Order: sequence, then structure tokens, then C-alpha cells
Amino acid sequence: MRAFRFLIGFVLLVLQLLSPPVSAADKVKVVASFSIIGDLVRQIGGDRVDVTMLVGPNTDMHAYQPTPGDAKTLLGANLIVINGLGFEGWADRLVKASGFKGHAIVASKGIKALAAGERDHPAHGGKAHAHNRYDPHAWQEVANVKTYVANIRDALIAVDAPGKPRYDAAAAAYLKQLDALETEIKAAFADIPKSRRRVIASHEAFTYFGDAYGVEFLAPQGVGDNTEPSARGVATLIRQIKRERMKVVFVENISNPQLIERISKEAGATVGGTLYSDALSEPAGPASTYIDMMRYNTRLLAAAMK
Repeated sequence: MRAFRFLIGFVLLVLQLLSPPVSAADKVKVVASFSIIGDLVRQIGGDRVDVTMLVGPNTDMHAYQPTPGDAKTLLGANLIVINGLGFEGWADRLVKASGFKGHAIVASKGIKALAAGERDHPAHGGKAHAHNRYDPHAWQEVANVKTYVANIRDALIAVDAPGKPRYDAAAAAYLKQLDALETEIKAAFADIPKSRRRVIASHEAFTYFGDAYGVEFLAPQGVGDNTEPSARGVATLIRQIKRERMKVVFVENISNPQLIERISKEAGATVGGTLYSDALSEPAGPASTYIDMMRYNTRLLAAAMK
């Protein structure tokens, strides 16, 4: 691990030599739809980019409504980066209303998306419930984020060709960090029996994580946090928790904790902490970057299963 950190430090030094800092006026102005995308852009763009996030840390994307100020911000940008897969249903309207003439990309382009609501959900009376055709939370699988990185790198090069050496090198270094992260996540669950890899979370944001790392997530809410679970469905979920003796439930940083606390109380389970799903934490928090978020969630989940 020490050698790996030295290598990353060396790569960062090389990046500075390849691409000297640019003035504030010359920086590529990038608008990112939400905090996770914003972090990925900063990881690749470094000091050559000026990133504005429409939806910031600890903020629920599902409740976001574009403002005239957002349209003005977008009009002055060189590049807008969104997740896609239906996550930003307002994106086309905002771009059109702003008069944006820059470059726009969908970071998830090329990813094999999972269908939203493809599984039955106890909290919705056993019926699938989805607002979009696809589950948009593709970033919850590290392998998918490698595609995000490539798309963001290529988009930055398209709008800032002189920065290509910097973007290429930064993306390569970050991909190595993602490789190490993926190995760490898989190792964290390797010794935990599959029968114990079951989790209750606030809403269905972890399907990609579950499929990639062998964890089953149950949730009282669907893909969109604005989906209301039925009373019958919640009761069914509580009975399942009791029947299968699940001991821990989790809230999420963007969710109202009242529902999960009610489920915890009635099912006799403990609230195991806060997971980060659709938004990073504030800079001083435990999940201020994508890698920190995935590492933090993994440690919290694995500890609860042991």
C-alpha cells in the first residue's frame, strides 16, 4: 500500500510537469449535475477545470428543481456532464432554456444498465415500482465508474485539447485507484456467508452494488426517493426482517430517517448508520469523494454483517 501511494504521488507530480496550472479565466468551466459526477470531473480535470455542481453534497437529486440561476450558470459553461439513465429528467429542458451552446455528455454512456424495478419490492405490495426504464445508480459498481472516467476524460479533451496529456495521465492514475478499490470491496465481503449479506436501506439505490459484490438490499422505497411505500408493503417488510432475523437497517444521507427508524423499532433491528447513495458528504465528512464513499459504505456494511 505504501508503494502504491508513492506511485500515485509520483504520477501527480508528473501531471504538474505535463500541464502547468492555468489561470482562472482559462479554466474549463464544467457544470456537473450532482456531487458524485462533480468529484469525478475534478479527479480527471484537476486545476484545469472549474466545476459547478447543480446538486451539492448531502442533497437529494430527486427533489431538485432547476432555477433561473442554474440556467445562467449553464450558459457560461464549456461542458455539462450528467449521469443519464433517467436520473436527470430535467436536463433537456434546462439545456434548452439556458441557450447552452457548449459540449454535453452523458457519463454513463456505454454502461450495461440494469432495468429499474426488475425485482419485486415487498414495500410496494410485491409489485415492481419504477419511474424510469433503467436504474440510474450505476456508479454504485466500481467497474461502471471506469466507463464514467473514460467518458469524462474524452469530453475534457474535446473542449480543451492542450490539456490532453494531463487528462490522459490523471485518468490512468485514477483507474489504478479504482482497481485497488474494487479489490478492497470484494475482499471485505469474501469471508461473510451469503446468508448474512442482506441489508435494509432507505431506498433502492444499491442494486448495482448488490449485483457486483454479492449483497442483497431490501428497501421500503423504490428507485426514486419520492416513491411512497404502502402501509401493507412496509408491514410485509417488517415481517420479513423478523422472520429472517435481520439485525441491522441503514438510513441514507439524502433520506428522511423517520421511515427506516419506524421499521427498525417495529422489527427490533438496530440502525447501523448512514449510507451514502446519491450524494457525497460535505468535505469534512466520511464520504467527500467517490472513493471515500464506496470505501466507507463497504466498511459499514461489512461490519454490520459480521
